[in-house]
Amino acid sequence: MTPPRCAHEPRDMQAASNPVDLAWALVADEQARFHAALADALEPQRPYLTGLEYETYQRGKKIRPLLLLLAASLFRADGARRAPLPVKAIMGAVSLEMLHVATLIHDDIIDAAPLRRGIASVVGARGIDMAILVGDLQFIQAIRVFARHVDTQADMALVRLVLDVGFSLCCGEIDERSVDRRESIGFLRNHYFKVADRKTAVLFGLACEIGAALSGATKREIRALSQYGRDLGIAFQIMDDVFDFLHPQASAGKAPQADIAARCLTLPIINAMEELGDAHELTRIMRGAVAAPEPAALDRAARAVERSQGLVDAYRAARRHALQAADCLQGLADRPERRALESIASYVVDRGFAQPLVEGEPA
Repeated sequence: MTPPRCAHEPRDMQAASNPVDLAWALVADEQARFHAALADALEPQRPYLTGLEYETYQRGKKIRPLLLLLAASLFRADGARRAPLPVKAIMGAVSLEMLHVATLIHDDIIDAAPLRRGIASVVGARGIDMAILVGDLQFIQAIRVFARHVDTQADMALVRLVLDVGFSLCCGEIDERSVDRRESIGFLRNHYFKVADRKTAVLFGLACEIGAALSGATKREIRALSQYGRDLGIAFQIMDDVFDFLHPQASAGKAPQADIAARCLTLPIINAMEELGDAHELTRIMRGAVAAPEPAALDRAARAVERSQGLVDAYRAARRHALQAADCLQGLADRPERRALESIASYVVDRGFAQPLVEGEPA
């Protein structure tokens, strides 16, 4: 089955109805504090950064910091609804964004990617050695800016949690690249979800957990928000992999052939391999039977993924995780922040499309 691409016109990603923009409007005062604190956190690095790194921080919708600030705002006491969030919540949001940027820089190093979203990557512009150092600098500064605001044992536990997530991010990168591509489809699919959790979902979960914890949420509420973030992160990663084929400007801006050339086993590719069988050119390339595929072979393999059911099945998996994320919010206070989190779960799956990718899927 060919996924219906042309029927789904990309929506303006900056539209006023964008759920992420509307969610930021709920925490507009905190958004201003976040950007000011981020600028302050970058100031000590000024001698070591170029305009390119500052541009990297300016891009994107800052979903991870937004999740933290929404979670923190959701659990503010009724009498403190308009009171500013504690400084440590703002610095937690800054820390998360710096961790995220560090992972982007390191991803581009590992992928030898000269561009990110059509703009020179740090490794493309400054070389491997400087990119490694700049990426490491972001990791270290991310921990520093949060740890400086530790006041209590509970705060210290959150710092340890940030360190644990940093460990998980690195392990996820190693796991992704060390898998035996000759394993069964079932094994490869399970491995994909494990890596997606360790590389992407943990940071979403961390954002929600820190925000809830810093506002005095109960253990049950913290667990619910953390699980919301984990499911949201899985959905986000799957859709990034889908968008690599359907709508590259909504993902990292890679050509569909890039993951195939790198033998990166994303969910759409794994699904297509299962459908097309072991003898198909795509499967042979991904399993290493074709040592150095020609560009024409990579193009044929990418087209095979697009014509298969793999993209639609991946979309449906993302949709399931988005719905599970929204379900985690049931039982929490019915406040604007909760409704914003629910809207973000839908947005993560259908961003860039005027309607769901598959007709009849719940919006």
